[in-house]
Amino acid sequence: MKINYLSDVGLKRNSNQDYARIFKNKAGRTLAVLADGMGGHKAGDVASKMTVETIGATWEETEFDIPEKVAQWFIQEIQEINEEVYEKGQQDENYLGMGTTIVAVAIFDDSFTLAHVGDSRAYVVRGNRMLQLTEDHSLVNDLVKAGELSAEEAINHPRKNVLTRTVGMPGLVEVDVTNQHWLAGDYLLINSDGLTNMVSDEKILEILELDISLEEKVKKLVDEANNNGGRDNITVLLIHFGEEDEQ
Repeated sequence: MKINYLSDVGLKRNSNQDYARIFKNKAGRTLAVLADGMGGHKAGDVASKMTVETIGATWEETEFDIPEKVAQWFIQEIQEINEEVYEKGQQDENYLGMGTTIVAVAIFDDSFTLAHVGDSRAYVVRGNRMLQLTEDHSLVNDLVKAGELSAEEAINHPRKNVLTRTVGMPGLVEVDVTNQHWLAGDYLLINSDGLTNMVSDEKILEILELDISLEEKVKKLVDEANNNGGRDNITVLLIHFGEEDEQ
């Protein structure tokens, strides 16, 4: 397994509210986490970094070596972090209303467990097929599912960024969790919407098929988003299974 990630401010924003990191637990298992923060000046930065670092620090103390207990762990941890982010927002007016998305992936011998809140995404790329593993927790996606908007209309909808679930919302946040098997040669792409709002699935597949290093593929994906306008922060975390682990 090889893994690489890159985060870029893009061309239109003054700060980068995305945050991503890789962690290892006591059993040597990898946790990859990406968050896309939101809120006023600096608040999104705080929410995303706080969320990633908190779950990462807790993961480092675990001894999970198989996926059976990880789903429930993800739900409990993210719900606790949700409460912490919300409380911090209530205690300081500079952080009021801050929140973040999260995609977290724990990787095992032949599978991975994925937890998700918000509209950051995870895809598995197998051959020339790109399958989205996450469902956007957004107003626009709800309208598409209800048949009130077409997928084409959703792409540039003015309320595209309105989320129905975030880390930092009041009450108990619902966490989507799934376990998936990986095959040698698969890519797992985790990204903030700054990538997929600017780069088509076809172009992503084209870049992943290039005969260049994983690091170069990640940079090329980010560059492509900027070449197309870079309207948001862009974060790409890319895992290639079946190769030697460089972490």
